[in-house]
Amino acid sequence: MSLLTESKITLRLALPLMIGQLSQMLLGVTDTFMVGHLGVTELATLTFVNSIFYLPFVFSLGLLTCISVHTAHARGGGDPTAARSSCRNGLYIGVAVAILFIGLSLILLPFLDRFGQPPSVVEISRSYFTILMVSLLPALASLALKNHADALDRPWPPFWIFLGGVLLNILLNWIMIYGKWGCPALGMNGAAWATLISRVMIFVALFIWLETNQSLRDWVPYSWFRKPLKADLLAHARIGLPASFQMLCEVGAFSAAGFMMGRFGEIAMAAHQIAITCASAAFMIPLGLAMALTVRTGAVAGAGETTRLRAVVHSGWLLATGFGLINAAAFFFAGSYWAAQFTDDLSVISLTVALLVIVGVFQLFDSVQVASSSMLRGLHDTRIPAVMGFVAYWVIGLPVAMLLSWQWQMEARGVWWGLAAGLFVACVTLGPRLRQHLRRMTRP
Repeated sequence: MSLLTESKITLRLALPLMIGQLSQMLLGVTDTFMVGHLGVTELATLTFVNSIFYLPFVFSLGLLTCISVHTAHARGGGDPTAARSSCRNGLYIGVAVAILFIGLSLILLPFLDRFGQPPSVVEISRSYFTILMVSLLPALASLALKNHADALDRPWPPFWIFLGGVLLNILLNWIMIYGKWGCPALGMNGAAWATLISRVMIFVALFIWLETNQSLRDWVPYSWFRKPLKADLLAHARIGLPASFQMLCEVGAFSAAGFMMGRFGEIAMAAHQIAITCASAAFMIPLGLAMALTVRTGAVAGAGETTRLRAVVHSGWLLATGFGLINAAAFFFAGSYWAAQFTDDLSVISLTVALLVIVGVFQLFDSVQVASSSMLRGLHDTRIPAVMGFVAYWVIGLPVAMLLSWQWQMEARGVWWGLAAGLFVACVTLGPRLRQHLRRMTRP
């Protein structure tokens, strides 16, 4: 009964987070879908640019998990003052990091041809990359507010706001990419502008909702413009930076895989973009569950309910296993269907189907490892898991990918088998560490 009860509570919190993460991911899916119909070169360009963009984005995503942890602990301990500080300082961190990465992207812009990509891809990537990087500012500001609301057990309003942003992005994509309703046809740049506008509107809507919601009045900053305390920022950094490093290790490995695809030509790049889009969309389900588990373990630990912690963790593992198996089935039995939705090129479809089989293989590993990592984060354990992530993806995963793709000449398939190896190692190392924590915290 305890496992069943805790599973129901976790699912009630996780459901809007899962759908919200899927809706956020649909921003990228709709871009891939619509740009894919422009041609293989444009789809390959999307692979190249996203391989760069997702490095700062995921680093920042990990950094902002500090808001979820601190706000959840504050809510569990009944401390609105600490929750307000968590939200305000988290927003400051998100804005500052976004400005930093936008500046770095402008410095990088003249050197995009140094990444070994096809000249036709580099030629059309610069303007798209610039606009997409600017959209990082409203994206991170929105995620800071969303993490705060989720940790306060108010996930549904942010879900509806983000879903509205996705629908707006789809409409603007159609208008700006193809030149509808009097708008000039902007091609790939139209997709970038649509993403930027949608993210700005999402932030504005979230801010207005938090400011006007009376039930959250005591939990939302009274003043948004207040000089942050150094001690508060350091407390956030102690949680956020190791989490950022851990997530960056994983996504950095996938981004490196995108660069490796450039060696195998535009077809491999296009197939990789479709496969990574499908894999990322599927990952949003266990990621939404993991976000809920961070909040739940943080709140239970903050309330001092150590005896309840065991049921929360075990139910989290069971749910992660179930969702991983469901995702695996979707790729094993419907891979050709998903591939055909993005392109009409038979060569790209054939290679994509082969890659999606590998995606299906590692779904269980990926789901369990992100759940374990997030529950460790809720218990303020981030440094050692970050080291484990580095070893799994960069010491094992990528070297295996290079060996299989280059030495064994498996090319694109070898790259993805290497990624699967990294996820497996992460799964079998993070789980035992969480179990060790559990035994120590629940010991009589």
